[in-house]
Amino acid sequence: MEPTDDDTATALPLAIEVAWGLRGRAAKGPRPGLTVAGIVDAAVRVADAEGLAAVSMGRVARELGAATMALYRYVGAKDELLTLMVDAAYGAPPRVAEPGGYWRDGLAGWARAERAALHRHPWILQVPISGPPVTPHALAWMEQGLRCLAGTGLTEAEKMSVILLVTGYVRNEALLGVQIAEAARAAGREPGQIMPDYRRLLTRLTDPDRFPALHAVIAAGVLDRDDDPDDEFDFGLDRVLDGVAALVRTRTA
Repeated sequence: MEPTDDDTATALPLAIEVAWGLRGRAAKGPRPGLTVAGIVDAAVRVADAEGLAAVSMGRVARELGAATMALYRYVGAKDELLTLMVDAAYGAPPRVAEPGGYWRDGLAGWARAERAALHRHPWILQVPISGPPVTPHALAWMEQGLRCLAGTGLTEAEKMSVILLVTGYVRNEALLGVQIAEAARAAGREPGQIMPDYRRLLTRLTDPDRFPALHAVIAAGVLDRDDDPDDEFDFGLDRVLDGVAALVRTRTA
């Protein structure tokens, strides 16, 4: 049977098809023990230990004790490998959508679980997003998020937009936290000193007449100590979900 236009448009890299179990890959060459899953796991280990920049087909091959060219029989390109690495690092989503459960509790749990995954493997945030999710775990996460919104009265398009909004907030907050922490380590700052150092810098650089609102923050002691990252995350997440709740009320009125 000739492939249709739809078949051609939705063709997947071979490794992605293998990840879904859509086809097997025959073992070839001198290392029949290699598998897509084993290659991906090795790449994740390298990224966790040495950072994303260290991940290359050659470095992963050395981790496995294999020849570099042997990996290309299983994973066609580095971009393909990165996609599979992100999927493996996220892992299966937690079950947060319970039948009859309150949508907000479920979606908040979903967001916190995604944030935890990003903090376990912060290199995920360095992998460019090249398109909608297609890997098994990624779609399982999407499924769990959408299930949280069952019974809200939102349209299916609105549910997808809510998931995009929430995951965008989670990724942005995680990226900001990782970058601040890395900058503090590079500068040799002790934990808990980021905001106090910032307060002293602002006090030196600015005057109350020109920056009255900023100095009101300083005077209130807001910058006297570092914020609890979890509290900051929850504050932002609650405000995002407040907006979703306002939309839900209009749909269920």
